[in-house]
Amino acid sequence: MADTGIRLEETWKLALEEEFGSAYMADLKQFLVAEKQAGKRIFPKGSEYFRALDLTPLDEVKVVILGQDPYHGAGQAHGLCFSVKPGVRTPPSLVNIYKEMQADLDTPPAKHGFLEHWAEQGVLLLNSVLTVEEGKAAAHQGQGWEKFTDAVIRTVNDECDGVVFILWGSYAQKKAAFVDQERHLVLKSAHPSPLSAHNGFLGSRPFSKTNEYLLSIGKDPVDWQLPDSV
Repeated sequence: MADTGIRLEETWKLALEEEFGSAYMADLKQFLVAEKQAGKRIFPKGSEYFRALDLTPLDEVKVVILGQDPYHGAGQAHGLCFSVKPGVRTPPSLVNIYKEMQADLDTPPAKHGFLEHWAEQGVLLLNSVLTVEEGKAAAHQGQGWEKFTDAVIRTVNDECDGVVFILWGSYAQKKAAFVDQERHLVLKSAHPSPLSAHNGFLGSRPFSKTNEYLLSIGKDPVDWQLPDSV
């Protein structure tokens, strides 16, 4: 995956060296090159494929939030699950995340959907699939990304202690089913999508539960309040 413009933070590069040398990653790279050569627009841009890992080094991971696919509209995806670039309308699932955060922590909803403030504090905002074709949701599922992100989760599970895994919806819960609940805290609820938020996401208080746990094991809590301007 050593493609032009692609960046990856050093602790992850070392931990995932075997994955990058694997046949499935070579096939994935070939697939992405062919898609681009066919004139298809791929989101996010190459330098942001691993943005979640770049912003949250392995030895700094305190929380993992799992998403599924990048947003497939122009200008939205930038490599962090649930997050959109500054100036882009806040997506419906993130609106509900803000709603729950306000109920849980009494924090006013941010006027934007840019979540890098969380990532910089050790919140790994990881999608299962790291690329998508414009206008085609789930277009890159089954091409190898899932295997790679399984390896990311396994690395956090094995090499870190006291991480909070926030698993919204059945997809995330199945993907991280192997996480060791003796060593980590796993918080499960319905997905924040408008289709399911009222089935157990709203009222689940993941933000305060995360901070209570982090404090209980001597770690700094996450400042969930996003800055007004980005």
